[in-house]
Amino acid sequence: MGSIPPLPPFFAVFSGPPMTVPASCARRLAWTPVRMRSTRPIPFPDTAFSCVLAYFTMARRKRQRAQEMDDSTENIIIDTATRIFQDLCAPNTVNEAEKGVWPKALWDALAGSGLPLTWVPEELGGAGASVADGFAVLRVAGRFTAPVPLAETLMAGWLLARAGIAVPSGPLTIAPIHADGHIALTPGGTLTGRARKVPFARNARHIAVLAEQEGRMLVALVAATGLSINRAVSLAGEPRDDVSFDDVVPATAGPAAVDQNLLVGFGAAVRLQQMAGALERILEASVQYALDRSQFGRPIAKFQAIQHNLAILAGEVAAASAAAGAAAEACLNPDIPVSEIAIAKVRGGEAAGTGAAIAHQVHGAMGFTYEHSLHHATRRLWAWREEFGNEAMWAARLGRIVAERGADELWPLITAGS
Repeated sequence: MGSIPPLPPFFAVFSGPPMTVPASCARRLAWTPVRMRSTRPIPFPDTAFSCVLAYFTMARRKRQRAQEMDDSTENIIIDTATRIFQDLCAPNTVNEAEKGVWPKALWDALAGSGLPLTWVPEELGGAGASVADGFAVLRVAGRFTAPVPLAETLMAGWLLARAGIAVPSGPLTIAPIHADGHIALTPGGTLTGRARKVPFARNARHIAVLAEQEGRMLVALVAATGLSINRAVSLAGEPRDDVSFDDVVPATAGPAAVDQNLLVGFGAAVRLQQMAGALERILEASVQYALDRSQFGRPIAKFQAIQHNLAILAGEVAAASAAAGAAAEACLNPDIPVSEIAIAKVRGGEAAGTGAAIAHQVHGAMGFTYEHSLHHATRRLWAWREEFGNEAMWAARLGRIVAERGADELWPLITAGS
């Protein structure tokens, strides 16, 4: 997580030789691929598209080499997650999950590998892996649009571990996920309050709840059985349920150095990793479709309008990847910097909107059918960009941070750590 990967080769046409962007620079500026550092003219789309294809050839080879390496914990974890999703997360599995069928085989394989408890220390029943390992798993899960609460279980384990609470087995989720949520623990030991749009609440065995008691924050472990759950779904068809915690007695509770802002910021970093993975998937699918689909006697990849849009899409994918990496690095700090998460979530959300639109334009009418799997990624992109704060919310928070610090602190804020 120390630096952002080298810019893809097609950026060399715009910006000179490929280079490595310092993580601090990417984190502060959320670098946008359209910035040019030379006066050379923009190439014709044929050149840009060729560079996109070269980028994906190199990326594919890099992944193949990564699968052959087993001398690093992160590579082993990524390889394990990839194999599980390749075998058990087919498009039909995602469609069936949307109809309410729990993907038992997929979840059992993930649970058996220990991936859902990556962020939980061994003494609390987890795998004891690093924060970077967990984010790597989330990137893979986003690429395969996994219809299980893997991200939510990871976050619940992280939250419970901060309170020193042993993590139970089975799927978990967290509440509340929105900054306006408020749940309290009464002097009588019962909870009060409601949480809206809780991911996978109906499928979870337990919910890790962030609650307030007399001005201090607590983490409570609540069994999902018997809770009042009003079922709903997100734009992607995944469960997003409203849960009432009134008069519920938690199984256990403990103080934790975490507040609602910290939880929302960490959740935003999690969603950014999933979004980056989904964007990688739609770029690969769009490039392949443009090569396979023929019109007027030649592949549509030969048309300059398609080539130009794919080059833009590749730029958005690279920007989202940089933003996700910067947010993940920010989460390595005990106190997650809000400004860094804000910059990353804004840039990642913009990439999700632009990228999904281009992918559907390239696929044409075929991409709008339910039978085609493109919507598995694009609908999740639209849903994830709204969760844990959308671009508008984070932009407003970033603006308030800048305004509070004053004009003299603007440049130090931008350049801090660079």
